[in-house]
Amino acid sequence: MSIDQHGDAKLEGVSLRSLPKVSLHDHLDGGVRPATILELADEYGIEAPAADAKALDAWFATQSDSGSLVEYLKTFELTTGVMQTEAALTRIAREFVEDLARDGVVYGEMRWAPEQHVAGGLTLQQAVDAIQDGIEEGEDAASSRGHDIRVGQLITAMRHTDRSLEIAKLAVENRGRGAVGFDIAGPEDGFLPARHREAFDYLAANFFPTTVHAGEAAGLDSIRSALIDGRALRLGHGVRLAEDLDVVARDDEEVRVQFGDLARWVRDREIPLELSPSSNLQTGAIAAWGTDMVDHPFDLLYQLGFAVTVNVDNRTMSRTSLTRELKLLADAFEYTLDDIEAFQLNAAAGAFLAVEEREELIEIIAEGFEK
Repeated sequence: MSIDQHGDAKLEGVSLRSLPKVSLHDHLDGGVRPATILELADEYGIEAPAADAKALDAWFATQSDSGSLVEYLKTFELTTGVMQTEAALTRIAREFVEDLARDGVVYGEMRWAPEQHVAGGLTLQQAVDAIQDGIEEGEDAASSRGHDIRVGQLITAMRHTDRSLEIAKLAVENRGRGAVGFDIAGPEDGFLPARHREAFDYLAANFFPTTVHAGEAAGLDSIRSALIDGRALRLGHGVRLAEDLDVVARDDEEVRVQFGDLARWVRDREIPLELSPSSNLQTGAIAAWGTDMVDHPFDLLYQLGFAVTVNVDNRTMSRTSLTRELKLLADAFEYTLDDIEAFQLNAAAGAFLAVEEREELIEIIAEGFEK
């Protein structure tokens, strides 16, 4: 498929980019424009691995396609390096929202870790305020071009550090001022959500919603801890939940599966899975099933009734967009527009919004697809 990161694609004669979309798993430091990285790197005296935006774009793709989450995460040293001032954070957040709008997103949740952006002397709150300024500027810019978009912050703690309670309190303090949820990210294997139980207890006591990275670089124990210790309302990736499914028979008409208790709980409770197809291939998250998009257990999970959603994870590292991810899935599994709409409705239902706002978002999606 020739579609690039910012291109369009058609399905049943309809522009996928023009359809209303919901983006739940979208990292700010994974979506910085290469041209912006180079400008800021030059300004701050940071050495970049490439001299122009096209070459840097290719460098990210090469470095990220390692089959290892640990290696994949190393590319973020460059992006976070240029995100240490208020001006840089505001600019990058504004451009991020503009890129979401360009992708047809009408509601997005931007996840980012404040503790990674204080090396230049910013306080955690100054970083949050700078990001919120950028979000609002981006929303206004999109509105001026006739595209309504709303973006909330998912305040994220790094799972391999010891600041999660501090970050959880920061998130709650900014409820109503841009923060809509909490997450933990970073190296998953060896860092169970249980390590951050105190933070999750605090969030639960304050009725603040959480999504937890789980089931990407680690398996069922990580997912179980996300649900029990993290009280996760959504699973960040969650793709390895398919390890709890035993395919006992498969033919052209039907797949018969025996559910494990964990998989059945997630399916029956309609806990959304924030699946990121291209990223899952790059990091080796689906290595147990294969190395091509058609091997991704996305379709199995969808056919079995899980609340699957489609996400980009990191636009820059994966050179992708939500439009592109949807087209890749449609090509791999022969999905129709009805399927694409179902994925957006799942995401809208799982958004960290009040029920009235989720219902309004569902109407926007239904109307957009009907047109």
